[in-house]
Amino acid sequence: MNSFIVMAEIVEPPQLRHTQENMALAEMKVQFPGLRPDEPMVMMKVVGWGNLAQEMPTKFSAGDMVIVEGRLGMNTVERPEGFKEKRAEMTATKIYPVAGGMMMEASVSTPAPQQAAASSSVKATATATKTKKAVVEEPDFDDIPF
Repeated sequence: MNSFIVMAEIVEPPQLRHTQENMALAEMKVQFPGLRPDEPMVMMKVVGWGNLAQEMPTKFSAGDMVIVEGRLGMNTVERPEGFKEKRAEMTATKIYPVAGGMMMEASVSTPAPQQAAASSSVKATATATKTKKAVVEEPDFDDIPF
């Protein structure tokens, strides 16, 4: 089964239209970071059908962070230069808004003083826990490396 989940930022707002059979169809473009830090943002078209398509333009707009769940497909597009190009397209089954979310690489913000203090206390607790674990663990004398 083809299942795909991505957290992305909406770049182009959803556009609602209808097929000849009067089925609702909405399309929007989203972007998300590449796999490596030096890779550019990845752009992808997301398509919704039926009730989801009718809700997309009212609930989502450009700049919103969303988690999109659905199927990933590849479309072949004829380019004006005379060659064919393959593009990824996602058919959404569910879209979840991310409240107060920000793109991992696109924007950087400094935490509020209270958040910074809470963050440092959590890091200190995690470090203390790791230190305790290191003391409790026994050496591994197993000859098999896996």
